[in-house]
Amino acid sequence: MPMVKAEKIWYNGALVDWDDAKIHVLSHALHYGTSFFEGARCYKTKKAPACFRLKDHIRRLLDSMKIYRTESPYSLDELIDAILDTIRVNKLEECYIRPIVFRGYGELGVNPAHCPLETIIAVWGWGSYLGAEALEKGVNVCVSSWLRIAPNTLPVMAKVGANYMNSQLIKMDALASGFDEGIGLDVNGMVSEGSGENIFLVRDGVIYTPTMSSSNLCGITRNSVITIARDMGITVVEQTIPREMLYIADEVFFTGTAAEVTPVATIDHVTVGNGRRGSITEKIQKKFFDIVSGEEEDQYDWLLYV
Repeated sequence: MPMVKAEKIWYNGALVDWDDAKIHVLSHALHYGTSFFEGARCYKTKKAPACFRLKDHIRRLLDSMKIYRTESPYSLDELIDAILDTIRVNKLEECYIRPIVFRGYGELGVNPAHCPLETIIAVWGWGSYLGAEALEKGVNVCVSSWLRIAPNTLPVMAKVGANYMNSQLIKMDALASGFDEGIGLDVNGMVSEGSGENIFLVRDGVIYTPTMSSSNLCGITRNSVITIARDMGITVVEQTIPREMLYIADEVFFTGTAAEVTPVATIDHVTVGNGRRGSITEKIQKKFFDIVSGEEEDQYDWLLYV
């Protein structure tokens, strides 16, 4: 989806014009992948624009940095305030939010410690990641030939730029074969996640999702869906999931900040359920969108109004 420019980007504490937010070509992150980022959303509601679980996103950003022995120049509250200011100055009713901290220009070597930390917050209008129709009709996916990152190589609990080279391989592999998205397996051949989404299966009214030891990201939308489903009285089981379970599931859906709650229609050309959004997926999807749009009471305190 093409990026729609906003007016201002928050760059190291100052709001600068979109086109003036530039970095040096010898920035450490460009050469070694030393960037820590988040993707969050601000939704249009009847009351005011509202950011979804923003505190949780920024906490995960700081956690990602801590895993890599990096201390943020800004506190959680300072980053949240900066995000709200950036949305306000750009006069956006709804938007995608991209905070990123990266190692800039200083030294060029594997050790990042002597390179300064740069912090940027960008916001822009962004619709459905996998397409608006996909929310109802579902997407066609494949199991990728590329595995997800193995344990004790790169930490998948950290949301960092370097990890997404693996995601790019899974995505490009799928697109080159005519699919919308790919599913990565872990090093043991068990289901992990999509290139940028967590995954859920439904079988006989029970929801299954891979454990957090399956080389998958600790998704905030994933956690939200588990909470919503359990409060609906639906059993959610976190377990290792063999590949073949994908083909006999009644329903499969992706979750993520970008994907939100997107059903899967086919996997490796095998039809999932009736080939479109299933009833449990629809219930969860409706509840999720009702909360983020302000149509339903925010009983979980997930919305932060701008």
